[in-house]
Amino acid sequence: MKHVRLHGYWRSSASWRVRLGLNLKGIPFEYLAVHLVKDGGEQHKAAYRALNPMGRVPTLEWMEDDGQERRLSESMAILEYLEERVPSPALLPSDAYLRARTRMLAETVNSGIQPLQNTSVVLRVKDVLKADEKAWAAHWNVHGLTSLEAAVQATAGRYCVGDAVSFADVLLVPQLYGARRLGVDLKPFPTLLRIEAACNELPAFQAAQPDRQPDAQPV
Repeated sequence: MKHVRLHGYWRSSASWRVRLGLNLKGIPFEYLAVHLVKDGGEQHKAAYRALNPMGRVPTLEWMEDDGQERRLSESMAILEYLEERVPSPALLPSDAYLRARTRMLAETVNSGIQPLQNTSVVLRVKDVLKADEKAWAAHWNVHGLTSLEAAVQATAGRYCVGDAVSFADVLLVPQLYGARRLGVDLKPFPTLLRIEAACNELPAFQAAQPDRQPDAQPV
């Protein structure tokens, strides 16, 4: 591994997941900020679209020692790649059923919550549908987190799946941050809050926090 670059945005939950994966795996990386709001959003510029045709963050560039470049977008695909390239510490359990449960919990966030609160979605709800975009996003956060609180009961230890950090925790922590920004009452989710607190004791999680990123803005 010669050099790793992460194109992301400080408050993007998908970018945050990849920062966590890189930190937990101990992979050094160069962080390249993509401002999602300034000048209409840098993610829409031609230069960035050449890297990521969807015009979203994150994008990972992985340069091998022999000069070959690997480029990936979509946070779950990136996390899977990191897991295969740097197997230890593992972020997926060795047991097949628990691996599937881990992916299920992660996809509850990745597919069931985050797309419905994506910047492009909430802007359309606000600007085109003339509806309350925060109420929309908060509704889907409550719906998804309620499901996640119930589902995690089957496997929770210190973390979402037993006593080792997994993909499920990597997706949980950024999502709870997003829910707070929307004013969601998190008291109905005590297991998720307990797991979040355990995760945030770890240096890898602390370093990935949005306010510790080079492009962090005052809020």
